[in-house]
Amino acid sequence: MGAAKRSRRWLVPVTAVAVVAGAGAFGPMVADASPDLPGISAQELLARVQTAKVDGLSGTVTSSTDLGLPALPGMGSEATQFLDLLTGDHTARVAFAGPDKARVSVLDDMAERVLTTDGKTAWIYDSAKREATKVALPAHPAKPELAPEKQAYDPQAAAKKFLAAIDPSTKVEVSGTEKVAGRDAYKLRLVPKTDKTTVGSVTLAVDSKTWVPLQVTVMPRTGKDPAVQLGFSAVSFDVPPASAFAFTPPKGVKVTEEKLPSKVLGKQTPPITPKPGAPKPAKPSGDGPTVIGQGWDSVVVLRGQAPAGNGTLDQLLAQAPTVQGSWGSGKIVTTKMVSALITTDGRIFAGLVTPETLQEAATKAPR
Repeated sequence: MGAAKRSRRWLVPVTAVAVVAGAGAFGPMVADASPDLPGISAQELLARVQTAKVDGLSGTVTSSTDLGLPALPGMGSEATQFLDLLTGDHTARVAFAGPDKARVSVLDDMAERVLTTDGKTAWIYDSAKREATKVALPAHPAKPELAPEKQAYDPQAAAKKFLAAIDPSTKVEVSGTEKVAGRDAYKLRLVPKTDKTTVGSVTLAVDSKTWVPLQVTVMPRTGKDPAVQLGFSAVSFDVPPASAFAFTPPKGVKVTEEKLPSKVLGKQTPPITPKPGAPKPAKPSGDGPTVIGQGWDSVVVLRGQAPAGNGTLDQLLAQAPTVQGSWGSGKIVTTKMVSALITTDGRIFAGLVTPETLQEAATKAPR
């Protein structure tokens, strides 16, 4: 199994959302009494969050996810493991330093899964399978994209995805204070004004000294319980030593060595940010994903991506209603947060939006 395939098992709760709409996954924190902090406007707090930067940090992150995914009988072990990651509670020990050093150790059911990289070499380790993969990284990648684990277990990275969705259709407010991981924090609340999204609100617990998001809570438009949460239960802003990103496989572990092509971590074209209120058209790019809409209404379009003969997907589609319109026909799969339209001609429309919004997007998408 190659490194790319191995990394799929790391597509933890946030990635299920991020793949379809650029969002992320999250964990519940127990808050103490609200601390007494100086008053701050929403605009000032937002500005400080958007410019917050630390040289490194380490700690324990917990995540809790309930996307409303259905239970399906007859799934294989790989599918069951994947869906387990998309539900329930998870704990990870994390360490980050600079743009290219990260370590994430996920602790589940008496087992540990580790991804660590020092910028030159990455290790992927699964204690349950007694397997490890050593991946040689390109010598001089430009702003390398680390594995999804960093995005999934880094509250600051998850928060930035939601901050990027802020436009005139978003209400931003300071909704109070709380303690997270023993630190005083402001609560910055983002509320979509549009009724096309399944997101009811996103609340960031922002550290009052570093201005780094310590916790992210996503509430669905319907229901009183968080759909996804992510946050620190313990955190230190001391820069982790180089040894924190080193890895030595335990004795008896099978080690596979691979090399990541330069093009995987090569220079990325910076995204173009449209002006507020400007329409964002779909941009054909071969078989790659395109985006219709902007902000909370964004819908990701994939072409030729629906896997054939996938047992889990077949079961989902068998239960899904059939819809049709000027765009064609297909099946709608919905949860309380994520919606997907799989058309008969092989296109997939997905996002944190209502089923009606998906069909609107399908009418705007080129065939």
